[in-house]
This record gives sequence, C-alpha cells and structure tokens, in this order.
Amino acid sequence: MQWKVMTFNLRTNVPSDGDNAWPMRPASVAQAILRHDADIVCVQEALHAMLLDLEPLLADYAWVGEGRRGGQDDEFCAIWYKRSKASVEAYGSFGLSETPERLGVLGWGADYPRMCTWARLRASAPVGGNDGVLTVFNTHLDHVSEPAQVNGMRLVTDRIEDKRAQSGASVVLTGDFNVGPAHAVVRGLEQAGYVNGYSALPGGAGAVGATFHDFRGGESGAPIDYIFVTPDVAVERIEVDRGRYEGRYPSDHYPVCAVLSAN
Repeated sequence: MQWKVMTFNLRTNVPSDGDNAWPMRPASVAQAILRHDADIVCVQEALHAMLLDLEPLLADYAWVGEGRRGGQDDEFCAIWYKRSKASVEAYGSFGLSETPERLGVLGWGADYPRMCTWARLRASAPVGGNDGVLTVFNTHLDHVSEPAQVNGMRLVTDRIEDKRAQSGASVVLTGDFNVGPAHAVVRGLEQAGYVNGYSALPGGAGAVGATFHDFRGGESGAPIDYIFVTPDVAVERIEVDRGRYEGRYPSDHYPVCAVLSAN
C-alpha cells in the first residue's frame, strides 16, 4: 500500500514577518501540498485560523487535531489527509510533559508547551493483502531544552509502541524535531529500529542539507524536519522541496515529502 506523506512546519502567524507573514502565504502552502499530491500532510505551528484559511484551497482534504493548550488554543500539530484516499478511524493528542493527558503543561524545562497528535487512517481501497491501515504521529519538539527533546520523544515512542502492541499497525512519525541528525533524539530512534526517511537518499541524512531556512532559501546546514517509519514500512523516495510557489517560499521550513510503501 503506497502513501505519500509530507511534514511541513508552516511558520505561525507573526506580523513582524512582513511580506512573509501568514496572510501572504496560504496559496503558496496549498500549491506545495498539491504539487506533491500528498495523501497525508502533517503540519506544525498552525493556528486554528491558519487551518481554516487552507480549507477552501485544499478541497479534497480534511484534518484532525487540537491546539497545544487544548481546544483551538495556540499551535496545532494537525494531520491533514486526502478524503478520497483514506478515512480516520481514531485520533487524539497528548502533551509532551510529565502529565501527558493535560495539554498546555511545560515539560522538562521546555520553553513552550509541546504535544503530539496521532491518527489511525484506513485507505479507501487497500491493495492486495494489505489492510490499508497506517497510524500517523506528528510532533514538534522543543527548541531549547534537550531534556524536553529527549524525554518528549521517549514519550512519543512509548505511545507508538503501545499502539503497535494493540493493533500491529504500521506507523509513520513526522515532525519538526528541532535537532540535527547526530542528536540523541534521532540516534535513539534509529537505534530503536525506526527507519529514518533520509536513509533513502544517497549519502543518507548527512547529505540532506537544511530544512529550516528562515525565508532565505539555500541548503547549507542540517535537517531538523523528519519522517521516520517502523520497519514494516519502506521508504521508496524522499524529497526536501526547496522550490518557490506563487513567487515565494511558502514557509521558513521546506516541506519534506516521502513516498512510503506499507507491507
């Protein structure tokens, strides 16, 4: 069963961004998503109003999620999915803190509340013997506290393993991890058997270049945006899209899109 999965930090609505502020960018964000014909789009830093701005531009998509302080409050790690491709069987969110059932809590010295949203998707037309189920976890780790990064990801993987123990479902983990390929968060995932999507590239993650560019473009640096999968999912290809849409960069992060094949 093939899935096209994108992770995309949208850059939240900050008026001081001027010509790059959110009101100037919805069309370019939508064009990037449509260009890749993504089945699943995992976004970070999206405010509720930003998601509403995208809805009429992404007519074949729906989304699930909530704000990191609960309800519609603050940034979402929303999961968009193509309605012609799949339906949502279940979804939820949890905080990245010592009290994960309470959103909005600062965990392990984090600068902001952090969270993870997950969704279990079932394909409309499974192929062959595959049941067409894929569970998606989408997160945004803290940018300051290493304990928050490490413990937050440990909490995410614990939840992933719980889901896999219950159903055995294939899993994709996406997000802005705010760390480079040599960091303990990334190394820990790889050592635990998760497959780094960048391993599908010649040279692996070390050859990717930057995924955050601050609206300046270029590729000098290391990636901080990732797509990981469980071992029963193959990464056929992956691309960091450094293109412009509607004459501009759609965000201060490049979208990353992978083609996955679930066994």
